[in-house]
Amino acid sequence: MIQLLLRRLALGFVTVWLVSVIIFLGVEALPGDACTAVLERDAHGEALAKCRVDMGLNAPALARYVDWAGAALTGDFGVSANGQDSISQIVGYRVRNSLLLAAGALSVGIPLSLLLGVVAGLWRDTWVDILFSAGAIFAMTIPEFVAATILILIFAIWLGWVPAIVLTPADAPPLDFFPEFVLAAVVLTMIMIAHIMRMVRSSVIEVMASDYIQMATLKGVPYWQIVFRHALPNALLPAINVIALTVAWLLGGVVVVEVVFNYPGLGRLLIDAISDRDLPVVQAITMIVAATYVGVNLVADILGLVLNPRLRSHHMSRG
Repeated sequence: MIQLLLRRLALGFVTVWLVSVIIFLGVEALPGDACTAVLERDAHGEALAKCRVDMGLNAPALARYVDWAGAALTGDFGVSANGQDSISQIVGYRVRNSLLLAAGALSVGIPLSLLLGVVAGLWRDTWVDILFSAGAIFAMTIPEFVAATILILIFAIWLGWVPAIVLTPADAPPLDFFPEFVLAAVVLTMIMIAHIMRMVRSSVIEVMASDYIQMATLKGVPYWQIVFRHALPNALLPAINVIALTVAWLLGGVVVVEVVFNYPGLGRLLIDAISDRDLPVVQAITMIVAATYVGVNLVADILGLVLNPRLRSHHMSRG
């Protein structure tokens, strides 16, 4: 078991390293560099050469990658294209804000999606299942910006219950974002509930139709004891990976929602950095998002191995 976990950890580190190489090479392949973005029309001659020396861009690509990756491991991503602002400080506030938005959506979305999925699975093909499934399909198919626009129209403009967009600066205390971020959290919660609920419903239906559940029923085990002691623990295991992907999606910055609501999170910062051709910031954000996806999925894989003996024995037999 320990060897299996170490193997997964090693695979995760290798994946992050490969992603860092791809990100660095991708930025290198783009036309221009940070100096051309800063100097704009003056990006030529001595001014351009001096800027590249000051920012270390005249060094070989391998040396620059080693310096960048080594500093990134310590949380130092250098300075932005203007040469003045620390990327770690800029990104730090945005990561905190994305975490705040994700926490608001997850705290409501995960419990509610699990509950709705279990109820829909246990009462399959009833009006409850049809109602929940129809709502989930609608939430999955409607684009994020459309859902956001509808919520703004209803709750911000018609009813006036909450602000339409976020006007609080990125470095403000977390409590200052309430209630401005409520509508953004609601949109994310709707999308999250739809995906997780569908997965949990399918898993509950599959488990309830399995042989060991049928055997327990024939032996006279009470229905709710079968549900809570035998069915749900096994039915909820497949939802771990879906929840992990959802968490990674939220932590990585939900670009569309953050842009619509003007929320100062990681996704909005990425769009602004791309517009400003601030390649160092784009590089840092992309690396953080990639590492988040790899890390969250690694945790989900480890939890699946720990909680599911059949999966664990399958992987150990293959190893």
